[in-house]
Amino acid sequence: MESAQLKRITAAGILVTLGIVFGDIGTSPLYVFSSIVGDRPVTEELIYGGLSCIFWTLTLQTTFKYMILTLQADNHGEGGIFSLYTLVKRFGKRLFLPAMIGAGTMLADGILTPPISVSSAIEGLQGIDATIEPVPIVIIILTLLFIFQQFGTKVVGISFGPIMFIWFVMIAAIGLLQVIHLPHILAALNPVYAFNLLAKYPNGFWLLGAVFLATTGAEALYADLGHCGRKNIQVTWIFVKIALILNYFGQGAWLLLRNKPSLDGLNPFYEMMPHWFLFTGIIIATIATIIASQALISGSFTLINEALALNFWPRITVKYPTDIRGQIYIPSLNWILWAGCMLTVLYFRNSSNMTAAYGFSIVIAMMMTTFLMSYYLHYIKKYHIWLVILILSVFISVESAFFITNAAKITQRWMFLFFEFGIIFTMYIWYSARKINNRFLHFVNLREHIPLLKDLSADTTISKFSSNLIYLVKANNPQEIEQKVIYSIFSRQPKRADIYWFIHIERTDNPYTMEYTVDEIEDDKVIRVEFRLGFRIQARINVLFRKVVEDMVANHELNITSRYPSLKKYNLASDFKFVILEKFLSYENEFTLREGLILRSYFAIKQLAQSDTKAFGLDNSETRIEKIPLVVHPVANVQLKRVPLKRHV
Repeated sequence: MESAQLKRITAAGILVTLGIVFGDIGTSPLYVFSSIVGDRPVTEELIYGGLSCIFWTLTLQTTFKYMILTLQADNHGEGGIFSLYTLVKRFGKRLFLPAMIGAGTMLADGILTPPISVSSAIEGLQGIDATIEPVPIVIIILTLLFIFQQFGTKVVGISFGPIMFIWFVMIAAIGLLQVIHLPHILAALNPVYAFNLLAKYPNGFWLLGAVFLATTGAEALYADLGHCGRKNIQVTWIFVKIALILNYFGQGAWLLLRNKPSLDGLNPFYEMMPHWFLFTGIIIATIATIIASQALISGSFTLINEALALNFWPRITVKYPTDIRGQIYIPSLNWILWAGCMLTVLYFRNSSNMTAAYGFSIVIAMMMTTFLMSYYLHYIKKYHIWLVILILSVFISVESAFFITNAAKITQRWMFLFFEFGIIFTMYIWYSARKINNRFLHFVNLREHIPLLKDLSADTTISKFSSNLIYLVKANNPQEIEQKVIYSIFSRQPKRADIYWFIHIERTDNPYTMEYTVDEIEDDKVIRVEFRLGFRIQARINVLFRKVVEDMVANHELNITSRYPSLKKYNLASDFKFVILEKFLSYENEFTLREGLILRSYFAIKQLAQSDTKAFGLDNSETRIEKIPLVVHPVANVQLKRVPLKRHV
């Protein structure tokens, strides 16, 4: 089904939305309420206050902030923090920082969400047999899930929507059965109960760390905007929110009707199920958490792919396991996430311990989205500055409270900080180094060098380097070219060719743009090709350039028959060769402390990254790599003294 069809409000669109968008937030009832209650005494103040906090958190954060405000910020139908950044980046020089921090913390969350979701589902088996050890089962399920990524989710993805529909109907039904027995539990909709819990209950404010878990999927929800469309998400949220609230309130009603002083380590989500339905409920919960984990893993792949296109991340291998637009697989990230998930499961052992470390990353990502959204509302939606300040103040106040309570969990999650800092540091280094690199790009007028190119091409005393010589260039102006390219052609072993091609890639704010133009600057001698690619399109230049050549041949604009006399008579095709200019950090530099750290880190990371040849999808047999020294600050004032030569008689 075409994405345009899915973005209309239809039954199929709603089913797809359930399967893709709401898995993370939809499986939170498995662990949120039990985290709020914990080992505290079960009292009406705690139960009513906790339920009120959950309801108003979902209303304020998920409904108002994301459903009403943030989903407006679609970049040609796409969502997510990088899409939001591309919309507002022209309004502030430093907006790349909140974009990086938000993306880095979202990726870090990908290590915790699958383990906590699947563990909370599998632990329900202990209600059937207390001797069952969930950890091995969780490890097997998650390992199979990550192995499966390389094959794509085209086949099983069709079933995600119906399964999640069954899940939401199930959690609504089992919650409603308890609410019917204690209808007064609905009084918790009154925000006074939330205020009393936070202000008067002993250490009540710190319960916000557990309450926040109810809305952790909201940021991922925005990132999935492009798959389903705003209207489908907003309409489906009505059904999803009702199901979630019924289940949460059902858990609260069960606890009060149980009339026991403590939770005793039980999970009210499973305890309120009829015993005969428990095993079926566990199976449905497990499948739902696998779907939620799949959505988060796919979201992580998309996030890194966008970072690659925005020059926020080193080049790495990106694969396309299916023909579905936007479905990608990144092997290196897949196995990093797998390793992180395994360590999480083995370190925390159960979901209740994991919840103590959960939420910190997501609340930071939400704060970064709030900051970028303020720019969007003011500069693009033209909201009055005082209205923007009011909205910003509300969300910063709420999210600051969530941040404080989640920051208190640092002792339980200190090991994840290395992962988060590592991601953000890598993005910052890569982006900053590219900025420094670009300062030393010198452009020259291409037309002034055309006579030289024609003379070189005609000089038969120089061996022909290739019939078609191709360079990737950064000059946005089609009349210009980098000086280093001219130097490569004329000064570093003169490269004689019949046709000189210069390829430029322009990244567009539209995620899926795939366009090109051809400018024949000098007839049958100098040709510039401009590719306009969306930030979610991989620059597979070999494939794209071949398509350009085929089109030009079909339109009789180009003759690729070999110009070697011995080959021409047999109508053999010309050869094509790419030249990639790679920089290395020259020893002839005197850096400032900041530039030295950035550039040394950049080139160290670059050693681990994918080569330009692979990144641009070029065949090694058709590519030549030339190393160019990067000199930022040449060594000056060299104190070298020449002394007279002493001759020995």
